[in-house]
Amino acid sequence: MADPELHRPHRMLRRRGAPMLLQRWAWLPAASALVLLLPVLFLHQGVEALPLSTRGRWMVDAVSGQRVKLRCVNWAAHMPAVVPEGLDKQPLDDIVARVAALGFNCVRLTWATYLFTRPRYENLTVAGSLSALGLDEAAAGLAANNPFVSALAVREAYAEVVRAIGEAGLMAVLDNHVSRPQWCCASNDGNGFFGDLFFDPEEWLRGLEAVATRFRGSPQVVGMSMRNELRGANQSEAAWRRYVTRGARTIHRANPDALIIVSGLSYDTDLSFLAARPLPSRFDDKLVLEAHWYSFGKREDWASRSPDRVCADAAREFENRAGFVTRGDDGSSWPLFVSEFGVDQRGTNRADNRFLSCFLAFAAERDLDWGMWALQGSYYWRNGQPGFAETYGVLDANWDLPRNPRFPERFRLIQGMLQDPDSQVPAYLIIYHPLSGQCLLADDTSNVVLGDCRSRSKWSYGGNGTAILSAESSLCLRTVGDGSPVVLSPSCSDDQSAWTMISSSGFRIAGMDAGGSRLCLQGSSGDSPTVETRQCPCLGDPICSENPQRQWFRFVPSNVVV
Repeated sequence: MADPELHRPHRMLRRRGAPMLLQRWAWLPAASALVLLLPVLFLHQGVEALPLSTRGRWMVDAVSGQRVKLRCVNWAAHMPAVVPEGLDKQPLDDIVARVAALGFNCVRLTWATYLFTRPRYENLTVAGSLSALGLDEAAAGLAANNPFVSALAVREAYAEVVRAIGEAGLMAVLDNHVSRPQWCCASNDGNGFFGDLFFDPEEWLRGLEAVATRFRGSPQVVGMSMRNELRGANQSEAAWRRYVTRGARTIHRANPDALIIVSGLSYDTDLSFLAARPLPSRFDDKLVLEAHWYSFGKREDWASRSPDRVCADAAREFENRAGFVTRGDDGSSWPLFVSEFGVDQRGTNRADNRFLSCFLAFAAERDLDWGMWALQGSYYWRNGQPGFAETYGVLDANWDLPRNPRFPERFRLIQGMLQDPDSQVPAYLIIYHPLSGQCLLADDTSNVVLGDCRSRSKWSYGGNGTAILSAESSLCLRTVGDGSPVVLSPSCSDDQSAWTMISSSGFRIAGMDAGGSRLCLQGSSGDSPTVETRQCPCLGDPICSENPQRQWFRFVPSNVVV
């Protein structure tokens, strides 16, 4: 039912505090609970006023005009059971508490059109849906962990998850992932583009209207993602413009508070056609563009070629096809939500590991809004297999711990806001090491080390051939020799204190030793925080077998209080 006070500004419930979160994990060892809690303490930004609007390339609080950065995780609810995954593994409130504790402020919750348009789902219960698929073990697990959900109709169960997301102090983006409930996304699965076998545009519009109307009074629902990964042989720019305009009007008419999030073509990788002809309307400053970025399509290159070259090519392609929308002049820029990126969280996929360092550096430098694929550690049913494990899942198969134990550290920098359009803080640079997720800092004894980005140092740099200066002292970085730690020095005018960005990726920072040999900054192996200077391998060699990512550093601009 529509909210009679629709146009009254809503205010988000304050994020659950540390005591409540610790209660959720009272059964965990104290150290483990603290690891999960630390990102919340670091990233908590107080009460966020909703709804959201847009201003240039930023999403902002519609009440105060302050920037709100989306750092989301995708949670699948579009599969054949049409029930949000994982409710057979853990209590709902525990799952959303884990989302908050891992540093996310948002859930991109997927849904299938048929769930809200087809009569068969009107009275279908969660227990009935799982039983119809032969998923008796999942039905028993759900009854044990979330007994109040089992008897709910599947539409009500979806709404219950939306409610829990809001009560955890999180925002929700409702993503129309498919029409017919199924795994996404093959080019010929009938769900790819308007007019495909299962993708009736008129039914899709009815679904958008139904969902926008149903959640109109839910302030945590800050946006609706119009359709996931448009694709296939039938896609065309003309049809895209026609139906995107109709979809945007439908959402905006049903829920004027919601952001309208629009994907491009070719699996949501291509918005390049908007460079010549942007969308004509911003729908009262509610329109956001979205893009996806994975290692897919370049897997072999990431695994076998020099990451310097592959990253440079991938970043250039992403910029030309999507990233450019944030860089328009004279008010022509748009917010860009990278609503899906992801990697195998086990850390065993060579291509994904190399891609991730590239993505993290780009996302930090541009301070992108993003959504990670995915939260779910397992599915009720996928690929013909009950309990199918999701290796891209942030949570493990039991949905209780991060699949990657170093998750908080690796993703911490991009989870924080790095650029504030209204900040009065002088701009400075962060020196970011994406392979470790750490930042270059000068410790209390002026040693130069890699450390937690929460305590990062501020730097300044004038460009190639100039010194890298500490913004908090009169000292600069200085080379000593091959294999020696880099030092902070008051001598900032000779070749040993002059640094140049090299390699095709622009990620490596090189200086000269006393003998004139070029050396690159390099993070030490293992858990050592030391930053050394070493010879620079693989420059100009596209098939170099050595991975230079220990030498990857990126200057990241920021203007927020550390």
